[in-house]
Amino acid sequence: MSRELRAPAVPPTLEDVARVAGVSRATVSRVVNGVRNVDPAIQEAVRQAVASTGYTPNRAARSLVTRRAETIALVVSGAGGASEVEQSAFASRVFADPFFGRVVSGVIGYLRPRAMHPVLMFAETDETRDQVVSYLRQGNADGALIVSTHAEDPLPALVAEAGIPAVLFARPAAPVPISFVDVAHQDGARLAAEHLLARGRRRVATITGPLDVLAGQDRLAGFRDAMARHGHAYIRVAEGGFTLASGEDAMRRLLAEHPDLDGVFAANDLMAQGACLVLREQGRRIPDDVAVVGFDDSSAATACRPPLTTVRQPVEDMAAAMARLLHERLTGVHTEATSVIFEPELVVRNSS
Repeated sequence: MSRELRAPAVPPTLEDVARVAGVSRATVSRVVNGVRNVDPAIQEAVRQAVASTGYTPNRAARSLVTRRAETIALVVSGAGGASEVEQSAFASRVFADPFFGRVVSGVIGYLRPRAMHPVLMFAETDETRDQVVSYLRQGNADGALIVSTHAEDPLPALVAEAGIPAVLFARPAAPVPISFVDVAHQDGARLAAEHLLARGRRRVATITGPLDVLAGQDRLAGFRDAMARHGHAYIRVAEGGFTLASGEDAMRRLLAEHPDLDGVFAANDLMAQGACLVLREQGRRIPDDVAVVGFDDSSAATACRPPLTTVRQPVEDMAAAMARLLHERLTGVHTEATSVIFEPELVVRNSS
């Protein structure tokens, strides 16, 4: 029995898209390659024609036209050791923190519809930071989205000095001509303080984040300021490290030194969850004996028992804004460093 041989289907071309959209081939090329100043109605007609024809741009050819790799480096930069074990531990901490998952979700949500793709990179030593800068200088990625985890991180300045398009998650500790996205940390901490006071708490403590991190400093400052405005001159403080274990350790120290405390503000949800574990372990009822408030509104807040009252920072929206700022820099919408500050919101649950 003979079998009929069929010629392979010919993939749709720019000309096919142009015919369906009713525009020129050059116009289709401009829209597909992200060139600005195309009428929005024409852009939409071209996008619909692309969808109906199934046209897929040739990435190599498109890169020749746009001179872009269509790849963005998502860099997590922090302090770590040089050994493989220490670097592996740094990566493990990153993946264990729900905050970073939310950042990735927001970045991908913005980049994917624009046919751009993130490459995850770690920069925890001088050597790995040099590798990141070299990778970007060679054009392997069009720019960088940087999540820095310590105040003395030199990477933002290195990237800015190299002229590499980049945006930071969180305001840099030192003045650097680089765009950033952040939340109003002090305002969020004030919401936590005012909520605890409204709940009748008067012997209040706080578990801070690392005080070499700007967010940790700002949340402590905002909390202290709000408490002072209501006549509370002295606030019990224990420093944590934004991890569950550090929240447990800090809560034990606070209870040993101040067994009469009746309210706790932890500077992130993981530490608040750790604090709740210790409070229950020591027979304290939450919120009857001790009210607890966290910061972030991450998955740790809903996993906590009881569910955690927390200050929400819209991490996914912030990460998407970070990606948008970088995309606008790459497409020439703006070239100057800019910033976007999001407003926090109190989410009340059963821990307070």
